[in-house]
Amino acid sequence: QVQLVESGGGLVQAGGSLRLSCTASGRTFSNYAMGWFRQVPGKEREFVAAISGGGGTTLYADSVKGRFTISRDNAKNTVYLQMNSLKPEDTAVYYCAADSSLRRNPRLYDYWGQGTQVTVSS
Repeated sequence: QVQLVESGGGLVQAGGSLRLSCTASGRTFSNYAMGWFRQVPGKEREFVAAISGGGGTTLYADSVKGRFTISRDNAKNTVYLQMNSLKPEDTAVYYCAADSSLRRNPRLYDYWGQGTQVTVSS
């Protein structure tokens, strides 16, 4: 089992920045690819970014490319999502997830955090 806890969400004005963190416990963190996803009420959970276990490969959704950066510190069992130039349409609950492979499909991720709310005001 892997337990994931997100933090860092909040309210920010459009154009501002936030950094989300997700700390893992339970198994060897570097064995897992990590993903960030987001969800708004009434819509399916959507892929935001993912990073391989060693950190050498990253994937991004087109909607966040150039604005968001995913990174990880395996010594701290933590993955980060730096979000810059935030837009009102980035408002959502953000979730981190862990899986044995680097993927975009949320249905394939095995472990999930509880989510953290990000609200971007216009």
